[in-house]
Amino acid sequence: MDNAACYAVYKGYCLVCSAEVDGTLHGRIDGIRDIVTFHAATPEALQRAFEEAVDDYLAVCQETCLPPDTPA
Repeated sequence: MDNAACYAVYKGYCLVCSAEVDGTLHGRIDGIRDIVTFHAATPEALQRAFEEAVDDYLAVCQETCLPPDTPA
């Protein structure tokens, strides 16, 4: 996923993705130090997984009293 383009933005976080030969889509939140990844079978499902990952990331940061990393 190096040099990947930002395919979607949600709450200020950028989705970058790649596709496997079998069609599985892999995504990650770009521009933050933490590693947040997810996968899905369709672009629509990847978008939902991305939004859920961002929401989960922000919730975990709040629960642990740690500030979330923000994209540069």
